[in-house]
Amino acid sequence: MTETATGTQSVTVEVQAPLGVITLSNPRRRNPLSTTTMQAITAGLRGFDADPAVRVVVIRALGPAFSAGHDLGELVDRTLDDERAVFETCTELMRTVHEIRQPVIAEVAGMAFAAGCQLVATCDLAVAGRSATFSTPGVRIGLFCSTPMVALSRAVGRKRAMHMLLTGDPIDAETAFDWGLLSGVVDDDELESTVRELARKIAGSSARTVSIGKQAFYTQIELDEASAYAEMSETMAANAMTCDAQEGISAFLAKREPVWTDS
Repeated sequence: MTETATGTQSVTVEVQAPLGVITLSNPRRRNPLSTTTMQAITAGLRGFDADPAVRVVVIRALGPAFSAGHDLGELVDRTLDDERAVFETCTELMRTVHEIRQPVIAEVAGMAFAAGCQLVATCDLAVAGRSATFSTPGVRIGLFCSTPMVALSRAVGRKRAMHMLLTGDPIDAETAFDWGLLSGVVDDDELESTVRELARKIAGSSARTVSIGKQAFYTQIELDEASAYAEMSETMAANAMTCDAQEGISAFLAKREPVWTDS
């Protein structure tokens, strides 16, 4: 394992090969997603995307909250262009999660509210401790969670998303798992080890294959069935021509372990 770290006051970015770990590090303020914080997370994700040693990314946080959402101080007494800049920065972060080649796992302890809930919904996988809670409470302060709604509605469906958005009421981790916001729930003291085990299991596959699969998933999910099959048939045919697919198939037929070259 190699380990390097960089960071700001609010975000730490570490390479713990084969993992890239981003930690929200402002627990006193419940890890708000300020513009600076979102830019740092985006920069960390892009750095991992360019690093062949990183095969899976984990986003986690220190303290009693994963993230309480946007830094509301940035949204008071500002111009319309200032407000736009905050949400454009947020959108860039969420899109980057999907655009990088590695799967991104949210490791959620404590509350994930508003844009924090959006980040959880955006990640490719999300595992939470049982005490975690999730909400989109913007309606209660006159600022509807419209950008969180994009990721949330795609994760949990229309009626459940509207319930969260219109009431602002939190849901617990078991409900979030049942609704599809989470891919797993574990005891709080098992969260970190469970996420690391999951990440390393994914990291054991061909990085080229995983990257192809991740991008294919987000391409097909918004298409109608006929278009999705047409697009994915071509994708799978091209995937079959890669070195790792040929190696994996040959290894399976020969009853041996594959040797990946990530090509």
